[in-house]
Amino acid sequence: MASEMIEKALARATDTRACEIGDGVLEKVPSLFRTWFPSATRAVVVCDPRTRAAAGERVEALLAAAGVAVSEHILEPGGKTFHGDYRYAEEVREAIRSVGEAAAGESLVPVAVGSGVVNDVTKRAAGELGIPYLTLGTAASVDGYSSFGAALRSPEGAKQTYLCPAPRVIVADLDVMRTAPAWMAASGFADLMAKVPAGADWILASELGATAWHDSAWHTVQDGLKEAIGDPEGVARMETLPLTRFVEGLMLGGFAMQDMQSSRPASGAEHMFSHLLEMRDHVFKGEIVPHGIQVGVFTLFMCRVYEQILAFDYSALDVERCLGNWKPLAEQEKIGAGVFAGTRFPDLGVKAVRAKFIDREATRARLEDFKARWPQIRARLEAQLIPAAEIERRLKVVGAPTTPEEIGSSVAATLADARKTIYMRDRYMALDFLDLTGQLDSFAANAL
Repeated sequence: MASEMIEKALARATDTRACEIGDGVLEKVPSLFRTWFPSATRAVVVCDPRTRAAAGERVEALLAAAGVAVSEHILEPGGKTFHGDYRYAEEVREAIRSVGEAAAGESLVPVAVGSGVVNDVTKRAAGELGIPYLTLGTAASVDGYSSFGAALRSPEGAKQTYLCPAPRVIVADLDVMRTAPAWMAASGFADLMAKVPAGADWILASELGATAWHDSAWHTVQDGLKEAIGDPEGVARMETLPLTRFVEGLMLGGFAMQDMQSSRPASGAEHMFSHLLEMRDHVFKGEIVPHGIQVGVFTLFMCRVYEQILAFDYSALDVERCLGNWKPLAEQEKIGAGVFAGTRFPDLGVKAVRAKFIDREATRARLEDFKARWPQIRARLEAQLIPAAEIERRLKVVGAPTTPEEIGSSVAATLADARKTIYMRDRYMALDFLDLTGQLDSFAANAL
């Protein structure tokens, strides 16, 4: 039985119609399949060797026993570790298409059995084929199960969100998730805690008039967030109640993205640091660091940055001095072009600059308004944030890293990336604001 928050989120979701979370809910896959894909006669189970052993074989057996014809596509059948590259979406798309051609006249449904990568490549493949799909999550590692779009690396090497519908049905069996490696839950928990500074970024940008507000998406993510991340010890022990709340929190983040058709409700500057690492093919000890693990480190960093923002009296802001940091569009474009010059995505910074640019007088008005309303803005931010020391404690409890060095980066690289994040997306964040006020470098240095 879905919780009240999940039911409300489903009512606003554009694509997903059912979401089952709990112990043993894998057994419900056949009935959910029949209910939400009534004309389908065949399932194409997409998995990898590990997720096939964890749940795929059981899903196939249950569907077959219910009279559904089952085909299977195993990604990297030799067991090689793989990541979210678009080429895997192409592989899955062609595999599904081949099954459809061989089973002429049958209505088929892809069934993703896995965590973030398996879900995303199946999501994109199903989207390109124009068919709905079902996903069974095998680890509490991502919020992408329920989100629109698939976060994949393009053939050019840039991490991007490919537009495609979310799954029609989501099944999250906690018994299955308990069998996943502990780092996967740590990654998911860190990614869920990122909604704290990401929410602060959204508040700040909205108060500055730099972004749109979407009330239902905000409440979908934030209303239950502090409860969902409130018991890291219980999550580490994989206890049913805290694990259920945590997994619901992950799903709600994705549902908010469906509602708004944007990742704004679930990510802020902390995600931009991670995207920069991914775009550089960052590895540590020969392995790609999981997305949520990266995000957790920069969640702590951003919470420390926000503590400095809260401690500063912006009602005394020297607006004229700040305007000395404002630059005309052509100059900003030149800087943006330089950030990614020589990379596989040279236009990224220029696009971000153009999307966020406002002229000098508009900037003056924005800052004067912010200055006048700082006490109220500060109160909103303070209510949103959790002390950085507590964020750090919770990360450590679930086994997630807290420093750049633990993920193979460094203080120097993080300080350099704090400036580069501004040029990653059209998303206005605290770091954009601090660049304008002249506080970015000092606040970033103090946060490390």
